[in-house]
Amino acid sequence: MELNDLHPAPGAKRPRKRVGRGPGSGNGKTAGRGHKGQKSRSGYSRRYGFEGGQMPLVRRIPKRGFTNIFKVRYQIVNLRDLEGRFDDGASVGVEEMAASGLVKKNGGPVKVLSEGELGKKLTVKAHRFSKKAQEKIEVAGGTCEVLQ
Repeated sequence: MELNDLHPAPGAKRPRKRVGRGPGSGNGKTAGRGHKGQKSRSGYSRRYGFEGGQMPLVRRIPKRGFTNIFKVRYQIVNLRDLEGRFDDGASVGVEEMAASGLVKKNGGPVKVLSEGELGKKLTVKAHRFSKKAQEKIEVAGGTCEVLQ
């Protein structure tokens, strides 16, 4: 098979529909747009969510609550992730976690959670620790350093 032999499967390509070319074509006169009305005009385009002038659904339903723009969103790291990626006795900070793909370097503060087991002595530096995570790290012989 050569590149010049390649062609679409039979029936895969169809000629484009030529509308408005007289009564013999089957798509003459109104060109498949029906009679009159907004949608029959040239240049018609509908805004997303537009319901023909009826009050749109998004404006009919009640609004509740608000979004706190000062909320701090932590990047989550579990102990099982640290166990799998770092060697015994390692010092694990945000830079090391970012280098190993656990967090984004400028993705916000890091919180360590206790999911999984930790059998290595690690010095973990993060912005927050859950109580259980801190206990597990210290039981394994490691230390927790809280960053500001």
